[in-house]
Amino acid sequence: MTLPRRKFLKLATGAAALPALPHVAIADDYPSRPIRLVVGFPPGGGADIVARIIGQALSERLGQPIVIENKPGAGSNLATEEVVRAPPDGYTLLQIIAANATNPWLYHNLGFDFIRDIRPVASVLRGAFVMVVDPNFPAKTIPEFIAYAKANPGKINMASSGIGITTHIFGQLFMVMAGLNTVHVPYRGGAPAITALIAGDVQVYFSPMPEPLEQIRAGKLRALGVTTATRSPALPDVPSIGDFIPGYEASSWQGLGVPKDTPEAIVEKLKPRDQCSARQPGAPDPPRRYRARGVSQHAR
Repeated sequence: MTLPRRKFLKLATGAAALPALPHVAIADDYPSRPIRLVVGFPPGGGADIVARIIGQALSERLGQPIVIENKPGAGSNLATEEVVRAPPDGYTLLQIIAANATNPWLYHNLGFDFIRDIRPVASVLRGAFVMVVDPNFPAKTIPEFIAYAKANPGKINMASSGIGITTHIFGQLFMVMAGLNTVHVPYRGGAPAITALIAGDVQVYFSPMPEPLEQIRAGKLRALGVTTATRSPALPDVPSIGDFIPGYEASSWQGLGVPKDTPEAIVEKLKPRDQCSARQPGAPDPPRRYRARGVSQHAR
């Protein structure tokens, strides 16, 4: 059968458009079911707190539940690999942390390439950390801590939320710049590290700001200094570590990512619609911030 030229061209044009239809439909319908936000740390730590605040704001905007899935281990590499292997359909998000940038230098034979396999969506926040000690620890200031540590080399245990995580790096930077010899004790997240500090199993921890605020205010922990160049409004009476160790300054960041082949239209729906306050006090603004009402209020 011979088709008229006009009818043939219509059929050919329609056939050429077919491959694009599923993507358009997916973008138009997205999201039509709950979305997973995978976090590389246990519940209760700084990363988990931020993820839940961001998840609530994102849920309100998209009209679907955001389910926080905690998958701790290997400095957030287990969570990252979970998202890398997930379908690129916008229903699995990764909470990106600063460790994602340093892990390739700390872990060999990773089953993914973070830069290649995760597509960034938005920066969420930049945050100050705080140096906290057991309230029974004899030092009440940073100079007193340095003096005590130098008089007792190898006898102070420094907690972290994992090897190579910012809590480890920021603490180790302090020890190196101050010329101190301490013992690093890694835990599987910030919440266990705080628990160990309160129990006296470790003596010092460089913590994300939200984690220990209530314990500091309740007198269960003592804050010696913040890691940013200026004081934090959350702890206005606590000096900057850089006041005593010139040149010391550190702040962390977090963001959202998706599998690399996630359609552009879905990524655009996940991106922030405007600039907003998603910054922990005492830290510089990130270049792009997510709509997370409550992050700064929580940090205070």
